[in-house]
Amino acid sequence: MRRANRNLFFLLLLCGLSPLAVRGQIDPYRRDLIQLGYNGAFQGHAPLAVYAFYYRNQPAFLSQSNLTLRLAIAPTYVDSELGIASALGEQTDLGFGFAGGGFADNYYEIRRGAYLPEETFTGHSVETSASVYHLFNPGALIPLNGVLRGTAHYSFYLRNEENAPAFQIPNDHGTFSVRTGLRWGGKEPTLYPSLAMELSAWYEGQYRTGAGAYGLGGDHALRQQAHLFWGEALLAYTFPESQQNLYVSVTAGTSVDADRFSAYRLGALLPLAAEYPLSLPGYYYQEISARQFVLAGANYLLPLDKKHRWNFCATGATAAVDYLPGLEEPSHWLSGIGGGLLYQSSSLKVMIGYAYGVDAMRSNGRGAHSIGVLMQLDLAHAKQSLLNPQRSGPLHSLQSILGVLHD
Repeated sequence: MRRANRNLFFLLLLCGLSPLAVRGQIDPYRRDLIQLGYNGAFQGHAPLAVYAFYYRNQPAFLSQSNLTLRLAIAPTYVDSELGIASALGEQTDLGFGFAGGGFADNYYEIRRGAYLPEETFTGHSVETSASVYHLFNPGALIPLNGVLRGTAHYSFYLRNEENAPAFQIPNDHGTFSVRTGLRWGGKEPTLYPSLAMELSAWYEGQYRTGAGAYGLGGDHALRQQAHLFWGEALLAYTFPESQQNLYVSVTAGTSVDADRFSAYRLGALLPLAAEYPLSLPGYYYQEISARQFVLAGANYLLPLDKKHRWNFCATGATAAVDYLPGLEEPSHWLSGIGGGLLYQSSSLKVMIGYAYGVDAMRSNGRGAHSIGVLMQLDLAHAKQSLLNPQRSGPLHSLQSILGVLHD
């Protein structure tokens, strides 16, 4: 019986990993998703914590079977990559990326739980990249991928109206970075994945032009280079009979010569805001700036009805933090918890929740409250429901529109 359960687990896990298992890191499945996320704080003047973007992955782009277009479009920003399968060998793919737009490089100064608009500034950017993805173990149950990426990123900054008159913004500058790593397994770019597993280790070296002092009297420094090392272990599993879902992860990172632009920034609960989001429920977005850290988190979904549409969601995270110099807090141990209600169908997921930052510093002491909203709409499945050829007539069209939320 144990062997059968183990085989079932790996079979389900393989289904969950299949988008990453076929050709390294190029996703072979078509995706049309709208993702929204928002965190709002009850105390203090918090920076805006929100994302909204359309995500599209299109295999066989331009009718070429070896081309895949990945595209993420936000209101002021675009991130894209054209993947070429087997460009450097049967198991080695190549990708060329372009990204750019407004407000992507905004910097929010937060010290000891206080958001400081007078030292916060606006940043825009443009970026190009080239990536090599290699699959080391073709045919294996869980894929082992190697990634090598070179990126050229240019940032330019503008003063905000709230900036102190004596505050000097940093120089516009270019950042050239090299990232390499190994990823065993992986997870889909979706909200609350049903099945996933990953063990990964990464290095990124960043080299900048325009290094120098900025701030009030030159009290901050833009370093010429920084080196980051991090890794993650995660597991997401949905129990077949009860449909309860458990997601656990441990992420750890350290750095050499990190500054405010390269430090690890922890805070808020926005799971799709980054490739490796450092979520701390109840805290401001990017509230904590760390030179090194260990972060453990868990999320649990409990279905409340027979069709598993309504779910209770419980989440928690705790971190051991070594702060970036100048941004220290009294405690090196930070925790946050939260809960909410998740509605999900085959095309829509919406979660409304509450979070409490247990150790967050605020003007009235420790502890901070926040609310959050997360949403994912699968447009491909929604269109399929609307255009079902078995239905016709105005009444059936109305039923199709309403049925998108219930399929």
